[in-house]
Amino acid sequence: MPQEKGDSELLMATRTEEHESLGVRTLTVALIGPEEQRRNAVAGALRGSQARVTRELTSYPSLDEVPLLLELDYDVVIIELDSDAEHALDLVEAISSDSSVTVMVYSALADSAMLVRCMRAGAREFLPLPVSPGVMEEAMVRAMVRRPAAQPAKKALGRLILFIGAKGGCGVTTLAANFAVAVAEESQQSAVLIDLGLPIGDAALGLGIRAEFSVVNALENFNRLDSTFFSKLLSKHSSGLSILAAPDQYVPIETTPESVERLLTVARQTFDYVVVDAGSHLGPASKALLKDASMVYLITQVGITELRNTHRLINEFFVSSRLKPEIVLNRFMQRSLGIDEKEIEKALTQEPQWKVPSDYQAVRRAQATASALTAEDSSVSRVIRQMARTACGLPKNPKKKSAFSLFG
Repeated sequence: MPQEKGDSELLMATRTEEHESLGVRTLTVALIGPEEQRRNAVAGALRGSQARVTRELTSYPSLDEVPLLLELDYDVVIIELDSDAEHALDLVEAISSDSSVTVMVYSALADSAMLVRCMRAGAREFLPLPVSPGVMEEAMVRAMVRRPAAQPAKKALGRLILFIGAKGGCGVTTLAANFAVAVAEESQQSAVLIDLGLPIGDAALGLGIRAEFSVVNALENFNRLDSTFFSKLLSKHSSGLSILAAPDQYVPIETTPESVERLLTVARQTFDYVVVDAGSHLGPASKALLKDASMVYLITQVGITELRNTHRLINEFFVSSRLKPEIVLNRFMQRSLGIDEKEIEKALTQEPQWKVPSDYQAVRRAQATASALTAEDSSVSRVIRQMARTACGLPKNPKKKSAFSLFG
């Protein structure tokens, strides 16, 4: 008997290789079953079919974990029914309604009433135990037919753009918020601003937004965070920019690399541009913030402590990194504090990429009306728009249309 089992497995493996060599796609399967013997029986019946178990779950996932399960893009999910039929049916319905995955169930009980409930929940196959390899292969052939011949290309992840202040009061929030508005307006693509200036941040308030939810709601529930949940937490600005605000009250919260990474991943799956106000300290989540960033703007001013802090941040996070920050001198005035540009470059070890002029009146007008700086033309708004257009791959200044045209 052991020899016969070995021959059978060899034959099944050979058939799988033949499928792949002929260009027949092998289906990926997630197998969910708390009862080991039944789960092993189903896995055994799958061998030699047009399917391959890529993950076995020895317990039922919660409904909150379904979005994470579906991110792995399985073709088929097979769920044991008998250990907890009600929860299994909830899983069938959640997976079927939220994806194109083919859901199958297996059971040792041939109950016609339960069969009807399974089909209504969205199960495409009911596999009675014991399942023969022939029955399983037929089910997989039907699953193969249901799958589209070519899967649509997944949306590329959005660009993550960070704003970090060298010191509190450098103006990082003002620049980040208005940059995000400019990105939404100039790119004509989806953009979101995330305020991680915890425990208190005011990016939304500066744009005249009163938010019902905050970034704390996302971080505290990161295990169930998906695009749908994330979208419900956002507020909308008139420019089209979405905003995940900081809480409007002091909320002590410990950010973790896991929660921040999950938040940024979901944001990038949902938006073309993700702008993050990281405040003036990176904290324990610094690696999660920097890992997938496309650009980092390091905001500083021409002052002894600001330049020193900027130099320290560069040495700590960017010397050996693939990512080089773009240094922004905010509230810049020539010969400020008697420090000339060569001395600034020497202190920073690199040349600043951007100089945002000091325009107190323009900033005060925007703050007084809780409106974007970019709503009016000023020396500050022009630089911010140039920064945004460059980040979006557009020319710094849009071409002006000629007043006369032969073609109207």
